[in-house]
Amino acid sequence: MKIRVGIAGYGNLGRGVESAIAQNEDMELVGVFTRRNPEDVHLLSANVSTYKMDDITNYTDKIDVLILCGGSKNDLPEQGPVLAALFNTVDSFDTHAKIPDYFEAVDTSAKPNGKTAIISVGWDPGLFSINRLFGEAILPEGATYTFWGKGLSQGHSDAVRRIDGVKGAVQYTIPVSDAVNRVRSGEAPKLSTREKHTRECYVVLKDGADAKAVEIAIVTMPDYFSDYDTTVNFISQEQLDTDHAAMPHGGFVIRSGKTGEGNSQVMEYSLKLDSNPEFTSSVLVAYARAAYRLSQNGETGAKTVFDIAPGMLSPKSAADLRKELL
Repeated sequence: MKIRVGIAGYGNLGRGVESAIAQNEDMELVGVFTRRNPEDVHLLSANVSTYKMDDITNYTDKIDVLILCGGSKNDLPEQGPVLAALFNTVDSFDTHAKIPDYFEAVDTSAKPNGKTAIISVGWDPGLFSINRLFGEAILPEGATYTFWGKGLSQGHSDAVRRIDGVKGAVQYTIPVSDAVNRVRSGEAPKLSTREKHTRECYVVLKDGADAKAVEIAIVTMPDYFSDYDTTVNFISQEQLDTDHAAMPHGGFVIRSGKTGEGNSQVMEYSLKLDSNPEFTSSVLVAYARAAYRLSQNGETGAKTVFDIAPGMLSPKSAADLRKELL
């Protein structure tokens, strides 16, 4: 029997989830829920229906896991707790500073209703978070560094697009090369947020919008841009469509530490992604399998990637994993 999956929200992430489900034989997509007119949403799967988000409560008995594909700035803080009371859920909430509060809100909703909700799933937070944990646990005397990019950030781009006067926008995160080289050398430098990355925004303004006001709103935005050197470039819609349609990303987590008699050890985990949303979607789908299994085992409430055993992500049995991968 296949795991029945639903998608809430059908932007870049939702489309990626649809593609990822098709690559997992133990899952089936049973429906997509959208705030748009369902007739205007064209899925990759001809045999899957699209429904109004307002009607989602009618499908609680038809979905084993609902994958939430809304944005972290405005969508998930509202949708996450509400939907976690109705379904087992997985989401990619990625505002790091607000994860503890979001966890509590989702847990308070999911647990009394017997639901399992895995939050902040993706590659960061997500896979990078796990590797930060590995680094600290294995090399307790050391320092951890996370670098992102060069790549297009979906969450930061979404945050810019929601500013008054913005018609379209993308944001790139760029590691500072000198900082990366110092860390890889084992120097273990103390680096401020501003010393590790810069941010570049490419923005299309609505007619009559105040460019200076938009720029100030971007560079002063807390949690997203205020702690970084940020460059804002105003471009045409044609330039945005032509030069910024791809969504590459990546990055690396480095733990630099000492063991024994002062021997230097450096651990590094890296990703190089042609499509940020498609990769993030693939991680979400793997964790949807874990959410279903946890629910079947009677485990309820909010969870993070730290709470999930790696074997729960795989469609293979524990015996096959020991034989093939251990």
